[in-house]
Amino acid sequence: MNGNTDGSDKDTLRAQPNGSACGVSPSRLPPEFYDAFLSTAAKERKPCPIRGLFPLESTPGLISLLAGKPNATTFPFTSLSFTARSPIDDSPEAISLTETEFAEALQYGATDGLGQLRNWIVGLQEFSHDRKHDGGWKVSIGTGSQDLIYKAVAATVNQGDPVLVESPVYAGVLPIFQGHNCELVAVETDSCGIQSSSLRSILENWPVNKPRPKILYTVPYGCNPTGMTATLERRKEVLRLAREYNILILEDDPYYYLYYGDGPRYPSYFALELEEPEVGRVLRFDSLSKILSAGLRIGFASGPEPLIQAIDRHTTSLNLQTSTFTQMVAYKLLDAWGYDGFKIHTEKVSAFHRGKRDIFERVMNKHLSGLAQWSSPEAGMFFWFKLILSEGDKVAEDGDSEAIIRTKAFDRGVLALPGTVFMPDGRKTAYVRAAFSLSTEPEVEEALRRLRQVILEARAEAKTVGEEQGKV
Repeated sequence: MNGNTDGSDKDTLRAQPNGSACGVSPSRLPPEFYDAFLSTAAKERKPCPIRGLFPLESTPGLISLLAGKPNATTFPFTSLSFTARSPIDDSPEAISLTETEFAEALQYGATDGLGQLRNWIVGLQEFSHDRKHDGGWKVSIGTGSQDLIYKAVAATVNQGDPVLVESPVYAGVLPIFQGHNCELVAVETDSCGIQSSSLRSILENWPVNKPRPKILYTVPYGCNPTGMTATLERRKEVLRLAREYNILILEDDPYYYLYYGDGPRYPSYFALELEEPEVGRVLRFDSLSKILSAGLRIGFASGPEPLIQAIDRHTTSLNLQTSTFTQMVAYKLLDAWGYDGFKIHTEKVSAFHRGKRDIFERVMNKHLSGLAQWSSPEAGMFFWFKLILSEGDKVAEDGDSEAIIRTKAFDRGVLALPGTVFMPDGRKTAYVRAAFSLSTEPEVEEALRRLRQVILEARAEAKTVGEEQGKV
């Protein structure tokens, strides 16, 4: 069941070629443009006096007395090789680090990431998003994309600032905004993405005597928790509003490569802004967690250089850098595959998750038909479904899944998340988030059978209470 599309047609709004309609390249926003978007803390944070000089150590003939790096001869590790499945035929491939690469992997590295991996990612952004490296944007590698999102928020908002967040929103970012005492301004979404009518209404009616929000946070592919994927028309409308009201878009896209919809993948905001009159309003976050390994803890941010530099300055004062060791492992694997091999691998990963989705939805139809409502996700690993908690409750939006999921379902041996944890204002909701990436078909069958019984019992209780109230 798809929600309001604001007039968009999902069958006709698939990926289009990049480039402005008139063939003219967009202008690049100048570095000083971002001064108004940087937080006080970001402006006051200075570059590291030591790490800023690291590149000079490679000067021929230079003897460096700069950094307090440990002497590598004291490290107990001597070599590293690993085996990975080929994306072509799943055959095992041995990958080894050279002596030089291994020495680099064991030592301190650049704040913004291992140079070889950064260069590979720059090429990936051109391969996937048509973003040629023109000097206006750069890449920074973080300890997972969450690390970079936290630093981006710290770089762009002050205590108490209003921020625009899609609703429902990824629960993992709420503590970040709450830690800055941000005013969370909920922008409504449906199965087609951010409702541009909701965003426009908020911005048009913003009080004149109140600071305007500077950033909009969104997960446009396989959104956690809703599973929605924003349509092309919605993305374009959001970009137009961002330009009209001078807003930066934080594009959190960990499920971009987990797209398994029937049509071609929609362009990202990072790609679509090339069609705008100006480029530089999108700060994009990617993750290797969902497609290579969650334990590697590698994410990367791509966006305007002044914003990435602010993130890097935060890194120097917080954790110096992401592990050079895991970066080198990831680079060696990706370099062995190449971009075509990477594409084949991610297509296999997305096909795997589509199969998991299909199993889960088939069992949902079997056990929850008439007891829940949902839209089928086109990306990611979540179903977002509304419990129908009483007969005739097919359109009501004021139900509450909290007690049913946290207590009754758990007591029956089912663990899921009530929708309220994803609401920026914590309001009650009848929705539930269920992840389908790990469970086997028998586990899904049993879990949803148990959940069906919980819902039926809740409906029976509600009917009894209603009858008793009617007698009073």
